Amino acid sequence: MVSFVRKAANPDAKNPKRCNSQTPLLRWSLISIDAVSKSFDGKRKVTALVEISLDVSGGEMLSIVGPSGSGKSTLLNLIGGLDRPSAGEIRIDGQNIARLSDDELTHLRRDKIGFIFQFFNLLPSLSCMENVALPLHLKGMPKRETTARARELLDIVQLGHRLDHLPDELSGGERQRVAIARALAFHPPILLADEPTGNLDSHTGAEILKLIHDLHGRMGATVLIVTHDAGVAASCPRTVTLRDGRVAGDVRQ
Repeated sequence: MVSFVRKAANPDAKNPKRCNSQTPLLRWSLISIDAVSKSFDGKRKVTALVEISLDVSGGEMLSIVGPSGSGKSTLLNLIGGLDRPSAGEIRIDGQNIARLSDDELTHLRRDKIGFIFQFFNLLPSLSCMENVALPLHLKGMPKRETTARARELLDIVQLGHRLDHLPDELSGGERQRVAIARALAFHPPILLADEPTGNLDSHTGAEILKLIHDLHGRMGATVLIVTHDAGVAASCPRTVTLRDGRVAGDVRQ
């Protein structure tokens, strides 16, 4: 059984004068965004983000909100290494991703970042088990280990009874659960969710949100959720608001 608990090291643990029951857990900046801007060139230059600066501590759960076109998904894509900023710097666990080669960036995404998308992005010809096992297989893991881990992940998202079903045989909520299981394949310290409940009815969306919260508590991962849903945003201890490509608010409950 694989452990999903991730703890931050406490540098005071070996110093009895500084470490006691009242010592808070150390918070480190897992995601650091410094003056990041992003523009898209075409017939007309479009500026999506303007000098965004943001620090996200390990183990935080936050929502990113704002009107359509405010830069939410663009920011998430930059954090996830799916695109590169036009200016500024993004560090993931201390690594400046702008300085990484394409291969190094691929390895960082695979090992440290799990993606959850609004439209699931499952391969329709593969079963639930095969969709979850695919990234493990591509890494070259032995088939027996790949199968065991995929089964465990599907059990965690309460789909152990749907292992051999194809995506078309599942409900929307079940497809999202498969997508979440796949995002957890390498037990990443960061989960990025882009409108994870946006394609679901309210009841199913609430179930998926509860699952994400449960997994956050179990894994201790850093979770960023882009959403238009005020209820989803309010469920997170921290909410960052974007407007016109800039940070317009950063509120902690």
